[in-house]
Amino acid sequence: VQLQASGGGLVHTGGPLRLSCAVSGGTSSSYAMGWFRQAPGKMREFVAGTSRTGGATRYADSVKGRFTISRDSAKNTVYLQMNTLKPEDTAVYYCAADFRTSGLPISSYAYLYWGQGTLVTVSS
Repeated sequence: VQLQASGGGLVHTGGPLRLSCAVSGGTSSSYAMGWFRQAPGKMREFVAGTSRTGGATRYADSVKGRFTISRDSAKNTVYLQMNTLKPEDTAVYYCAADFRTSGLPISSYAYLYWGQGTLVTVSS
C-alpha cells in the first residue's frame, strides 16, 4: 500500500486549502485514515481521522470547525479540506492508513502506512 499526499502550498491567513491523499495498492475504504502534521521543532500531532467505513470522524480541538476530512471511495482518495487557516497551521501534513483497526485511532503509532508529507505554509 502506498499513500501519496498532495495539495500543500502557501496560503494567506484565513484562506482555504485542500489536501489529497491517494491510496494505491489497496482500497481506501478498507483502512482507517488519518491526517497528522508536524511543525518545525514540534512532535507530530493528530489532525483528523475517519474510520474504515467513514461513519466516524474525529478532529483535534485546534482544527475543529475549520477542517473537514472526507473520502471518495471511487477515486480511492481521502481529502482534508482546510478553511480559515492560521499561521499556527503551518506544518508538514502527512496522511496515514491502517487496516487493523475498526476504530479511529489518534496515535501515530497505530497507523501502519504513511504518505511522504506535503508542506502547508500559512502567511500572516
